[in-house]
Amino acid sequence: MSDDSANLRGISRLEQESSGTYGWQVRIQRNGVRYGRFFSDYEWGGTQKALNIALQYRDRVIAHQERVSQTSVRAHETVGARNQSGVVGVTRISQRSAKGIEYHFWQASWTDQDGNRRTVRYSVLKLGEEKAFELACVAREDALKG
Repeated sequence: MSDDSANLRGISRLEQESSGTYGWQVRIQRNGVRYGRFFSDYEWGGTQKALNIALQYRDRVIAHQERVSQTSVRAHETVGARNQSGVVGVTRISQRSAKGIEYHFWQASWTDQDGNRRTVRYSVLKLGEEKAFELACVAREDALKG
């Protein structure tokens, strides 16, 4: 890939003589969201000026999405105000079955390298409160280590 084509990643030139459409189209996708905008030569004062504005737009979208991604990652590494266990990704769950029986367990959750959500649960009834909590913490820590 040449330097020029790398610089124009996500940007295409549109020239449709029949409709009088000349300009640059920005099309990029980040985190499942598509961004697109057309920059007309006429509106921006020429081919080069329209291209410069298109490049600035593309770079702003990418920079914004990188900041959002970093914020999202950090949010999963710090204990939030609603966290009652004191450990990120470990929570105590209580469920009631259709027959009215209540079950309690500690659950560890994380996102694997492929982006899939994973969970493992440890029964308070079988293991006791402390052991179930400890196993959930260890399971999450081991899963994050890979």
